[in-house]
Amino acid sequence: LRYGFEHASASRKRLPDRPRQPLGLANAPNCCWALDFMHDTLYCGRRFRTLNVIGEANRECLTIEIGTSILSARLIRVLSRLIDCYGVSNAIRLDNEPEMVSQMFTEWAAAKSIAIRYIQPGKPNQNAFIERFNRTYQTDEVLDAYLFANLEQVQAITDQWLIDYNEYRPHEALGDIPPVQFMHQLTRVPNLYRTMST
Repeated sequence: LRYGFEHASASRKRLPDRPRQPLGLANAPNCCWALDFMHDTLYCGRRFRTLNVIGEANRECLTIEIGTSILSARLIRVLSRLIDCYGVSNAIRLDNEPEMVSQMFTEWAAAKSIAIRYIQPGKPNQNAFIERFNRTYQTDEVLDAYLFANLEQVQAITDQWLIDYNEYRPHEALGDIPPVQFMHQLTRVPNLYRTMST
């Protein structure tokens, strides 16, 4: 067992060093999108994943994709669909999941001129906006609140919840207005965050 463990460790691919990426202030539409995966199980015990994507400028959740398997090709399809809807993001902030460090994904991002901002391993606070969103989605609102029978049910309840979250629910960090309303103001008023803080 000892030798087997040593062999497995030696063959494991090391992640490159990741410089710390300051969270900063996304003060314009499509400055940066934040991505993350979550995991849960159906009532029958079958595991599934969610791919969550938010816009950092207004904390709007652009999509939550549900599936038992979300590999690089599907990740690219989801982001391509968002680009068709919202335009290209200047950057994306994400962790070091295999799907997100794959050659397929990094080459796609480079072709779109999207900067990839990998957080450092073990530092989820460097992707704080989506981590906060994940807690709301899982603990407070959806995943821990229901016993899901199938993936279609997860997606349907999630989609309905997103309408409320994005369009109606006040967000404290946005001056107690919903994300969609804040985005309308952000596109009309330059330096809106600076105005809010004075």
